[in-house]
Amino acid sequence: MKYLLLWFEASLQSWGSDSKFDMRMTRDFPTKSGIFGLLLSAAGETGPQREKLARLAASPLVAYTFCELEKKKNIPLLNDFHMVGSGYDTKNLWEKLFIPLSANKKNATQKLTYRHYLQDRKLAAIIGLEDDLAQFYFDALKNPVYPIYLGRKCCVPTDIVLRGDSPFNSFDEAKEALDTLLDTKNKETLDANAKKLVYDYIVEEVPIATEESMEIYDVPVQFGLHKVYKDRWVLKTSLREIE
Repeated sequence: MKYLLLWFEASLQSWGSDSKFDMRMTRDFPTKSGIFGLLLSAAGETGPQREKLARLAASPLVAYTFCELEKKKNIPLLNDFHMVGSGYDTKNLWEKLFIPLSANKKNATQKLTYRHYLQDRKLAAIIGLEDDLAQFYFDALKNPVYPIYLGRKCCVPTDIVLRGDSPFNSFDEAKEALDTLLDTKNKETLDANAKKLVYDYIVEEVPIATEESMEIYDVPVQFGLHKVYKDRWVLKTSLREIE
């Protein structure tokens, strides 16, 4: 197994799990569904991809969130909304096809949906993959077929996502590279009033449920038109440094 180090920095990010059509929430850490979607997009792999997702499902993933030391409060979520089916002419048969149907499947209706986004956040992830998959997706992220984004297509990364010259041979190597990157980020800041960027939380998968763990549905079984997900248990541990 080899490891990829991914750095997620953007004005907007959205890492969904347990989301429904009309209310699409975001976790405050990278999820498997979002990362697997990013990898498959970079490789140009479209459609259900059940076999590939089955290989990826058990991949160990450690997610990191960061905060500014002594920050008084977190930046609030951005809540956006969309009108689905609005603005179409019901008398035009072609346009009418784009308007959702009501519960009785007869009348065209409009639906208000909500999307939540993280703002101005820095996150990271270390994912372990079988050797051939690690090299395959490393090469794909170097030269992506489709644009990569952080959870949703409007969430464009503002810094390099893939880190390292090749897949790392161990988790410790990848973590050391992440520590070095964090030091570099702190040294490069041009804002004299900026607070030191430090680890906030680490999120790891656990084999069984505990009082501290939480269940999330973010392991994709099938992508495409009819998406299918399964659950896993994760533990979120505070690593905030107080100086």
